[in-house]
Amino acid sequence: MRLETRHGPPPLLQLPFFDTRSFGMRKFIVSAISASLAMALSVSAFAADDYSPAMKMAIQRDLGLSGAQLAQYVKAERLAAHQQRTASRQLGRDFAGVWLERKADGSFGVVTASTSMGKAGTAAGVETRQARYSLASLNAVKDQLDAQLARSGAPRGVYSWAVDLPSNSVVVGIAPDAQDAAIDFIARSGLEADSVRFETIKDPPQRHATIQGGRGYRAGPYACTVGFAVTRGGTPGFATAGHCGNVGVVVYDEASGVRLGSFAGSAMPGPYQTGPDRAWVRVDAGHALSPSVYGYSNQDLPVHGSNEAAVGAMVCRSGRTTGGLHCGYIISKNITVSYTDPNTGTHDGTVTGLTRTSACSDRGDSGGPFMAAAGQAQGVLSGGSGTCQNGGNTSYFTPINSILSVYGLTLRTSP
Repeated sequence: MRLETRHGPPPLLQLPFFDTRSFGMRKFIVSAISASLAMALSVSAFAADDYSPAMKMAIQRDLGLSGAQLAQYVKAERLAAHQQRTASRQLGRDFAGVWLERKADGSFGVVTASTSMGKAGTAAGVETRQARYSLASLNAVKDQLDAQLARSGAPRGVYSWAVDLPSNSVVVGIAPDAQDAAIDFIARSGLEADSVRFETIKDPPQRHATIQGGRGYRAGPYACTVGFAVTRGGTPGFATAGHCGNVGVVVYDEASGVRLGSFAGSAMPGPYQTGPDRAWVRVDAGHALSPSVYGYSNQDLPVHGSNEAAVGAMVCRSGRTTGGLHCGYIISKNITVSYTDPNTGTHDGTVTGLTRTSACSDRGDSGGPFMAAAGQAQGVLSGGSGTCQNGGNTSYFTPINSILSVYGLTLRTSP
């Protein structure tokens, strides 16, 4: 068996190396997700034809796209969005996903997967592939791992799990030395584990809060980043990460030291606990909140809504530590992530409902905004693996729409 560490840009094609292991009557097919030729992407919920100059610059820099490739991506994304709607309706329970795939020449194509090729119609410009498992079946596998987490907790070195459309599997992220622990965890869940693949992760996921420094806001001894401007009734505020502060903690502007407000709602699991990572800060009277994302040396990005982009859409984030815009692709959704304390190496809470991206981030960027095309807010940073300096291209965000829903907030938008 060969397991490879994932760091740097996400792989371009799933070319697994298999090893079959016996556990009683079960066989565990273990594979690595390795770098190769076709970037696994999926569809966006809207036509991504509205990139600001700052986002275009950051996307081309971070994702290695030329202007022509970005224009071709936009056309492919429109086709994929249409195919998502028609294929899921046409295939029903045989539907196994639609995604964008980057080819060897740098262009993007659209792929539809089905467990029944007889039902899958082929639209012009869309490739159809046979899948072993339906999307509903894979979601059930992921739910079963979540249930095992609730019963026994995640073993040390088992970091995350989520549905991966292109490999038609549930990918479990593990430390290089945690394969046996991961196999035991899967066995206890009762899964038929041929639908599960292991991915080694070099740097354990960590919450991205830090001692003050740079831009952002302070909450107690920590510094984090403002997410999105919101209102609750007539009360202004902003969405951010729950681990940045508990309810009642006072927030100060990091640059001036001026009091901004206090946490009005916050949720973050402690060590060996499970839950969401989300919060909102109620802002004191007299402060003006802009419905935009600060671009640092780049142009600010106006916020126009919160239409959810799907797996494979391009997103950019901004944060106090890394500054400017840093971009990547949405890799998977509804991912469960077990964080590790960077100082002790012990369990630091398991967060559910996150979205994984290939954008880099660093400590202190927590709570900061992720944006997609057309000024659509996506979420606030929870944590990640590695940093922008060491090639740690994995970040996780809490979807903004879940924060708005839970706390009864309204996103402030630009005209």
